[in-house]
Amino acid sequence: MKRKKKERQGLLKKTLESNPFMTDEALAEQFAVSIQTIRLDRMELAIPELRERIKDVAKQQLDDVKALSPDEVIGEIVDLQLDKRAISILDVKSEHVFSRSGIARGHHLFAQANSLAVAIINDELALTAKATIRFTRQVQAGERVVAKAQVRGSDSGFTTVEVKSYVEQELVFSGEFVMYRTNEKSKKGERQNENRD
Repeated sequence: MKRKKKERQGLLKKTLESNPFMTDEALAEQFAVSIQTIRLDRMELAIPELRERIKDVAKQQLDDVKALSPDEVIGEIVDLQLDKRAISILDVKSEHVFSRSGIARGHHLFAQANSLAVAIINDELALTAKATIRFTRQVQAGERVVAKAQVRGSDSGFTTVEVKSYVEQELVFSGEFVMYRTNEKSKKGERQNENRD
């Protein structure tokens, strides 16, 4: 069923508000229109292209990474709220894939997820104590992997982080990372309480 232009544009706007990382190609497929139609709709609605949307999100919601230096992060972090959630993007290039099959090497997807799990921790020291991971689909050269991390809980110096990685809207990797942290927050709180006694 073909939608009317105004209806399609309204849905396009809502879709990009909920997922600003969707490509024009994925949007065209979702709305069953040409890529050119999506681009024209975006221009009429003053919605920037994907790269600009990514930069906008990064400027709005990026805390400073504490546990890693910027060159240690695999992928580009575009959203970070320490001890809450984070998002990173990895564009899979020829150096990330097996030369014969063009399939991404698993350790790159793991490294993206693991570095995001480390980056989300609001502490100077964060180490992976345990990881339970699952690859659900092969990733090819030229695809963009969006990893989304969410803190699920903390207990006794350990924080559990869930990471799910997607290509377009399809899950390609999931993992649960138990992160060791030095727990600076609780130590500071204990010191303050001792000083009051």
